[in-house]
Amino acid sequence: MKIIGRKHEKDVLLQCLKSKRPEFVAVYGRRRVGKTYLIREYFNQQFSFYTTGLTDEKTKGQLRAFNESLKTCGYVSKTPPKDWFEAFAWLRELLESDKVYREPINNKRVIFLDELPWMDTARSDFKSALDYFWNSWASAQEDLVLIVCGSATSWIITNLLTSKKGFHNRVTRRIHLVAFTLAECEKLFEMNEVVMTRSQMIESYMVFGGVPHYLNRLDPRLSLAQNINELCFKEYGELHNEYYNLFHSLFAKPEKHIAILETLAKKKEGMTRTELSKQKAIGGGSVLTKNLRELEECGFIRRFSNYTKEENNAVYQLIDPFTLFAIAFIENKKFDSWNEYINSPGYNFWRGNSFEIVCLNHINQIKAALGISGIETNEFSWRSKEGDKGAQIDLIIYRKDGVINICEMKFTNKEYMLDKKEYEKLRNRMEKFQDETGAKEAIHITLICGNGYKQNEYSGIAQNIIVGDELFED
Repeated sequence: MKIIGRKHEKDVLLQCLKSKRPEFVAVYGRRRVGKTYLIREYFNQQFSFYTTGLTDEKTKGQLRAFNESLKTCGYVSKTPPKDWFEAFAWLRELLESDKVYREPINNKRVIFLDELPWMDTARSDFKSALDYFWNSWASAQEDLVLIVCGSATSWIITNLLTSKKGFHNRVTRRIHLVAFTLAECEKLFEMNEVVMTRSQMIESYMVFGGVPHYLNRLDPRLSLAQNINELCFKEYGELHNEYYNLFHSLFAKPEKHIAILETLAKKKEGMTRTELSKQKAIGGGSVLTKNLRELEECGFIRRFSNYTKEENNAVYQLIDPFTLFAIAFIENKKFDSWNEYINSPGYNFWRGNSFEIVCLNHINQIKAALGISGIETNEFSWRSKEGDKGAQIDLIIYRKDGVINICEMKFTNKEYMLDKKEYEKLRNRMEKFQDETGAKEAIHITLICGNGYKQNEYSGIAQNIIVGDELFED
């Protein structure tokens, strides 16, 4: 198996093979994150039955593809099935035959239905047939593992994970596949013979967000800046239209999802649900609740509780690096080359914001660097009562051992060094936080510096310094 990372996901699949009960596994996550690759590689591309849905194909075409997959796995039929009930009846016949392939270690019959949402075409009987297949037969087969996968996350969540109808409580295990960490990105670069410094790897994460498919597109002969230019800014670049394709593959009607993301991209400190609902393009009600949940499930946004407010005043922040990059530089295109953006005011604002997102995606590594991996914590953001003109803290780590870490995140070209102005800002922020929250815990200022840190006369204000290398810990 050539699988980088994915320890938890591989363990879930192993437990399915060891299980004494039938397993129904739903694998979901954003486009290009490696869902199909994980399942194929883990099972060495050998299944009792494997098929994939076809994009933009009607029911007849989906059934024809399903039939071809049946033939490949040993089932002989002269014509495609007339509907999905017949298709799943034929699949049952295949799985009950003596010749069906079984996983060699535990003798399991493993079914992999890839891009499942695409099979559910308009006015088809797909969901009813799958429901009947599972409830009437498959759910009684102790040696059967059914794995379904799809990038259309809204379909997976609505029809499998939160359904109150046929599939209610049928899914026995779920695998939410997320982007790579920096440590996993480094291993992928090594495998692909892409040579970068760790600082450059962090900057690549700011652009591509640890999405394996994007990182696999990097040409090892080019610099990072050249790769960004070729992939994102050239009209023929593979990622030039990815922002549009990404959300139209995930959601049936992505317009409101995109409106949420583009609104949050303008407010790096995040917004509450109430603030978002005031935007005409977003709206409110149950639709907003559903859209926020789906974006959170996909890892595009994160819901942080404000340290001093109730849960219903939680702050939503954009935490997907590629989305922020695409909105800032591709969708609102001002220049035709990445090099023209570098060191511009917009570039510097983006880089500071994006490094904060990198840190928010590596909280486990930050806790490890602080030596508190075994201590229970909660993460918050905080805004001063003064609103936009007041103090803002994007990451607060509240620890059960009586300490609060106020995190300040900096990504600079050279080693970061506190000056008098930044020193005063930190003092003011800490004092306002203590004054407004009434916190009784010890407050530790924590500097997270992507390119290292240089000590000077102002350094004493920070109890903890974390440098970029520490974000690469497994």
